[in-house]
Amino acid sequence: MKRIFLLSLILIILVGIGFYTGTIYGKKNSDPIVIYENSSVPSASFVNASMDMSTTQSEEAIAQSINNIFTRVSQRAIPAVVTIITEKVIRRKVVNPFFPEFDEEWFWRFFGPMPETEMKGTILGSGVIVNEKGYILTNNHVVEKGEKIHVRLINNKEYEAEVVGTDPPTDLAVLKIDARGLKFLPFGNSDSLKTGEWVLAIGCPLSENLAHTVTAGIVSAKGRSNIINPRNYEYFIQTDAAINPGNSGGALVNLRGELVGINTAIATSGGNPGNIGIGFAIPINLARKVMKDLIEKGKVARAWLGVWIQDVDDKIARSMKLNVPKGALISKVEKGSPADKAGLEVGDIIIEFDGKKVKNSSQLRTLVANSEPGSEKKLVIIRNGKERELKVKLAELPEEKLLTSGEERSETKLGFTVSNITEELAKKYDIDPDEEGVIITSIESRSQAAKVLRPGDIIKRVGNKVIDNVKEFNEAVESADTEVLLFLAKRSENTFFVTIDNPYKKK
Repeated sequence: MKRIFLLSLILIILVGIGFYTGTIYGKKNSDPIVIYENSSVPSASFVNASMDMSTTQSEEAIAQSINNIFTRVSQRAIPAVVTIITEKVIRRKVVNPFFPEFDEEWFWRFFGPMPETEMKGTILGSGVIVNEKGYILTNNHVVEKGEKIHVRLINNKEYEAEVVGTDPPTDLAVLKIDARGLKFLPFGNSDSLKTGEWVLAIGCPLSENLAHTVTAGIVSAKGRSNIINPRNYEYFIQTDAAINPGNSGGALVNLRGELVGINTAIATSGGNPGNIGIGFAIPINLARKVMKDLIEKGKVARAWLGVWIQDVDDKIARSMKLNVPKGALISKVEKGSPADKAGLEVGDIIIEFDGKKVKNSSQLRTLVANSEPGSEKKLVIIRNGKERELKVKLAELPEEKLLTSGEERSETKLGFTVSNITEELAKKYDIDPDEEGVIITSIESRSQAAKVLRPGDIIKRVGNKVIDNVKEFNEAVESADTEVLLFLAKRSENTFFVTIDNPYKKK
């Protein structure tokens, strides 16, 4: 009996242990099965699953909506963008492979002009139709010195274009074609563009077969200057939308389908002319003003303030007890200029022009140039650490005079640019800073002057008039009544006479 009772007790204990063990470990293994197989899941898990599905659907709808925006803008803008083929005569010097010393300029100065060959070539570019009358905006460098300019539309119809006008300082040109029913792009407001905003670049990169290529990117930055030529009016929009050779003159549009810029340049690396994600466009607000003047007046009428300015860097800011470097510092006020009449002084910092904050000298230069001559503008300046307001009535920029420059210089029709001799230029070209005359700082490669002159040469005399500065040079050139101009030039220790056809002489 005792044995039976003992065996029963042991059996009961074993069953109890088994039940307890099964309850503990069995419960742990059962939870995952309940979560994934039971339709009666906890409410929190059910809500999360529902939200994930809704989010996926919402993201797909948003993606499709964005896709539709890009396609609609592209379809609207593409017909207004044209391909421009410019025929040019390209002159090249004949190179002697056996006697390279014969190619030196000094040799041909004594034995006649250096031989050249002529060949016809074409330049590929883009343009934008801006109204139903057939006016087209493009870059000056696309059509410059072109003998014939052909414009090809989206439907492959081709027209010979008339050059209405060009403006090298902004690298803009206006063409016109005789066509009807043209699609054109409406103007946007480039001032309202924001960094990070989506834009599309449309043009003809690299080949005629790639006409009307659309690329997308964002506005990487605004107000870029000193990119191509610091003497030009540059205040570019920077974008990472792919721009390549041939895109010049093409459209930069926003997602409203408005023209906000004219594509004009790219940054390259390692000799590779292709896109590396850094492109530049001329703001359309500047281009509109240039186009209007070229159509209505045949030239660009720029306003003139009459100051020489420079950027305010950190050291200048600290020396003048400014919190941050900003504005344009006046280094010279021209006598009798609008600035002089308004009471501006050397040392003033212009921080606001016509309600717009001035970041640097390039921006101020563009703001003034984009204003109408004769208009009155309010300036905010800092003088002796205190802000002051002044009003200035802008005049028209005189010919052969820069708006704001650290050195007086003259761009003439002669094919070269001269400047007063400054210490900086004297050091650059290794000449005596006390040398009399004016120094050549740039020459057009295909000009008549390029055959006999080079940057760094000093012009000491025009005809029989000895000159000592840019003003005297301009007066001597413009007053000459001969068909050929005679210059006395100096290079190193050598002086020589040069003759160039007089472009100012009326035929």
